[in-house]
Amino acid sequence: MYGKLLSFGKEVIPLNISLKRNYILTGLMLSTFLAAIEGTVIGPAGPRIVGDLGGVALLSWVFTAYLLTMAVSTPIFGKMSDLYGRKPVFIIGSLLFLAGSLLSGLSQSMEQLIVFRALQGIGAGALIPVTFTIIGDIYSIEERARVQALISSVWGISSLVGPLLGGYVVDYLNWRWVFGFNVPFGLLSLFFILKYLHEKNEKQKVKIDIAGAITFTIGVTALLFGLATGGQQFAWTSPWLIAILAIAAISLSLFLIVENRAEEPLVPLKLFKVRDIAFSNIASLVASALLIGLTSYLPLWIQGVLGQNATMSGLILAPMSIGWLFGSVYGARWIISKGSRYTSLIGMIIIAFGAAGIAFMTEETPLYLMLVFNAMYGIGFGFSFTVFTIIAQSSVGYSLRGASNALNTFTKSIGQTIGVAVFGTLINLRIVTQTSAGTASGLKVSQDDINNLLSPEKVQNLSPELWSELKHVLQNSLHTLFVVMAILALVGVVSVFGLRNRAPEVEKEK
Repeated sequence: MYGKLLSFGKEVIPLNISLKRNYILTGLMLSTFLAAIEGTVIGPAGPRIVGDLGGVALLSWVFTAYLLTMAVSTPIFGKMSDLYGRKPVFIIGSLLFLAGSLLSGLSQSMEQLIVFRALQGIGAGALIPVTFTIIGDIYSIEERARVQALISSVWGISSLVGPLLGGYVVDYLNWRWVFGFNVPFGLLSLFFILKYLHEKNEKQKVKIDIAGAITFTIGVTALLFGLATGGQQFAWTSPWLIAILAIAAISLSLFLIVENRAEEPLVPLKLFKVRDIAFSNIASLVASALLIGLTSYLPLWIQGVLGQNATMSGLILAPMSIGWLFGSVYGARWIISKGSRYTSLIGMIIIAFGAAGIAFMTEETPLYLMLVFNAMYGIGFGFSFTVFTIIAQSSVGYSLRGASNALNTFTKSIGQTIGVAVFGTLINLRIVTQTSAGTASGLKVSQDDINNLLSPEKVQNLSPELWSELKHVLQNSLHTLFVVMAILALVGVVSVFGLRNRAPEVEKEK
């Protein structure tokens, strides 16, 4: 348990304690900046990475590896923060994240990049949920809305800078530099947390849920690997893929049995008995899939279909960051005055309108309309994700807060992992379907041709006829994806109706 630093609910906070909280918040805002820069810089770099390292079929794994390891490690680190404190978990997460960033920039092949992104994901699995847990520890529910708006503003600013700076660096330097942006901020964040976050943890005898960790890791890894490779590396009827999915089903079933009996469960299943937590995680799953679909595949449209450069990709994505900032500020205010359901419903409806607009895009769609659709996406994400985060922080007490925030982060990473895996499979299937027998005019298409289409330096290697036909192949494939995303957005609108229309409150732990 924390000492006097966190005992603010029933007493006046001394000036030195208030200053410490400000320093801690600065460190947390820097760590948020670190995560946001990493998430937005790589989007415009995706096509250039393919052009340099090859393997367009592996592009989705650059995102999937990061999200998969983050998804697996998040509940483990979340529970560790409840048992051993937030500070050591934050430090471990920061170091792993920074090491993964540096190594990713040094990658010499797509396979190496995927491995180092996986290491980065393990760090994020510790870093991101603990950031929100610390906020929940040191601020009251009324303060959390204000602080969450500050955190979201940092996310918005860094998300705005990320695509623009990332696109510029990719065009004029090298894509490898995009992984170095977050290192200085990560080191500074570590300094503030090491110096000012003081914990007073009571020694307690705890039983680690080893069986839960093992069954969970095997089950989730097998499930996400199966979804990511199905229809690509393995046919859906392949005995190997069926075996992988069977292992996932058996392991996850055992995990549920273990968690029901564990003294200190890795994922306390009683969290799902809290109505707001249950429905907010369903909506968060959907919204996260839409987010990764937009940031991963809209740059392919801009660079592959429209023939623009990476800087333009960053410019087109920038309104999403500005809209996110706007939505998060108002969402943090409205959740107290208007309630969870109303605020998140506004956000999901705006997301649905943005998704519908992008689904109807064509090659002739003006760029300003793409800016508008991205801004709508951003406003909706700002409203929705702010609500989901505050619910995770505020619906349970201290002993479950780390697990609750970890569950919220886990749900987001699962949504993004499943999203990028399924969307990547859909894109590749559509491309294969259209090119397996050659193009419409009978031209033969190789994997290298698809890679060259996405590389500004190598696109000139394609003949004018092949370039024109491949561009339409990519356009049709992406259009199918955007339609699927619009349908998914409607599912998200329906999911938030399950939330109660009031501000989050701590429920009695059962």
